[in-house]
Amino acid sequence: MSAVPHEKFGFDTVFDNAGDVAFAAPRPKRSYSPEEAEALVQTARAEGERAALASIAAHQAEALSVIAHAAAQALPKLAEVAHAHRVGSAELALACARAIAAAALDKFPQAPVRAALDSLAREIEAAPRLIVTADAELAAGLQAVLDETAQAVGYPGAIQVRTDPGFGPHAFNLDFGDGSASFDPAAATERVTQALHAALASEGLHAEPLIPGAELPASQTSES
Repeated sequence: MSAVPHEKFGFDTVFDNAGDVAFAAPRPKRSYSPEEAEALVQTARAEGERAALASIAAHQAEALSVIAHAAAQALPKLAEVAHAHRVGSAELALACARAIAAAALDKFPQAPVRAALDSLAREIEAAPRLIVTADAELAAGLQAVLDETAQAVGYPGAIQVRTDPGFGPHAFNLDFGDGSASFDPAAATERVTQALHAALASEGLHAEPLIPGAELPASQTSES
C-alpha cells in the first residue's frame, strides 16, 4: 500500500527566533466604511451585469442559429408555394385573356379579317383574286365588309367568300394565289397556353428569390 501524503498545516502567524512576527496571514475584514461598501456593491453589480450580458448573448446566438436552420428548411417549401402561385396567376391571366378575346370576337367578328386584309395589302395588290374561307356564321355578310376593306386598301381584284364546316368559330383563311394567311382563335389560344406552360416548366423553382439576396440550398438548386 502506498502512503497517502499528508497536507502540511498552514499557520496563520509565524514567529522568528527572536519572538517577532515573521508572517501573519491577512484576516478577513469584519467592517467596512460606507465608501468601501459602495465600491464592493459597484464591483458586484458590474460582475453581475457582465455575467447577464454574456448569458443573453449566448441565448441570442442560440436563437439565431435555430432561426437560420428553420429558414433554411422553409425556403424550398416557400419556393414551391411561390411557383404554384405563379402558375395559378398565369392560368388566371390566361383565362381572363380567353374571356376578353372571345367577347371581343363576338362583338366584332369581322375585325380580324379587316386587320388581316389591311396587313396583307402589299402581298395581295397584284393578285387577281382573293378567296376567303370561313365558317358559315362568319362568312354570312362578310362579302360586303371585304369589298369595303379592299377598296380602302386599294386592292383591285375579285374577292370570293366560301364556307367550310371544318373551320371553327371566327376562324378564316385568305388565299391570294402566291400565298395564304390563316387565323384560328382556338389554335392561337392553344399555342399561347403551351408556350406559357413551357416557360413556367423551364423556370421551375429557379425564379428570382423570394427575398432579395436569398438563395435556395445547394440540394434544391441542383434539381431541375
